[in-house]
Amino acid sequence: MMTFKARVAVIIIALLLIGYGVYGGHYQTSILIAGGVCYLVWSHLRESSVAMASDAFHKQNYTKAKLLLAEVKNPDRLRKGRRNIYEYMMGTISLHEDRIDEAEYHFQLASRLPWKKDNERGMILINLANISLRKEAYERAQTYIDVTKKLTLTERQMSIIGKIQNEISKHI
Repeated sequence: MMTFKARVAVIIIALLLIGYGVYGGHYQTSILIAGGVCYLVWSHLRESSVAMASDAFHKQNYTKAKLLLAEVKNPDRLRKGRRNIYEYMMGTISLHEDRIDEAEYHFQLASRLPWKKDNERGMILINLANISLRKEAYERAQTYIDVTKKLTLTERQMSIIGKIQNEISKHI
């Protein structure tokens, strides 16, 4: 887990070590270091700083999480296990900052990505239902709730669904 700046610093040091190794005739060591540099570049493209952002996100430090997520220049390159977390965090941060349309966009993307547990996908669909309620799209909110009910959810999620359904029933 490294930031972009830390990766660049390590790569610069590694390139200096490779140059010294080649100069000193230590070709095998230079090749190993070059392999490490390739891994750092690959891991930045596939993993980036999403794990560090996730740690900050769980500590509710949304500012730091947003800065770390901003390092991801092309989210399409992230592996599926990181992309879904990236989209969920971006959606939650956008929702926290009252940017509803952007939050909906990120949650829509997250809902289409693979999740290991039903309750993780359920949380995304619950957020989409809440956004639909804010936009007064009650039929769409009910659709999200219907899909969410088919998943295995926690008690807390079931109580949230009950509250959303009560709100929907007031307007339909």
